Amino acid sequence: MPLWKLYHPPGAFSAEDKKAMSTAITALYARLPKFYVGVIFEEVAPANFYVGGESRDNFVRIWIDHIARTLPTPEARARCVAAFDATLAPYIRDRGLDWEFHIDETPFDLWSIQGYRPPAADSEAEKRWIAENRPSAYATEPAV
Repeated sequence: MPLWKLYHPPGAFSAEDKKAMSTAITALYARLPKFYVGVIFEEVAPANFYVGGESRDNFVRIWIDHIARTLPTPEARARCVAAFDATLAPYIRDRGLDWEFHIDETPFDLWSIQGYRPPAADSEAEKRWIAENRPSAYATEPAV
């Protein structure tokens, strides 16, 4: 599951912007079930948002949690960061907002969704979850 939490100034994004951004973010994870991807927009008033000890009214901070997949190599990490930057740029950089993000990776075995342990990557069960766009029971598959 990727979970994106965007902390931003009030009014920085319209409802249409949020829909478009969440759709673009979900598209970054095309190999995963869509329902894995969560995006939270949280407005933070400048009086409650400080960077370097100074109140900021043009800063967007993004916290990304990855659980469904990890980025195992420096090359994969670089590609991911570049893709995220490119996806976010029209909504943030191109509007004159300052921004940063970081990615946390949680071990896959510390995750449950609607009471199910997610199936292994590229397994038949995961393919079914992608097709149905919902979690469901599946038989445990043998370790590869």
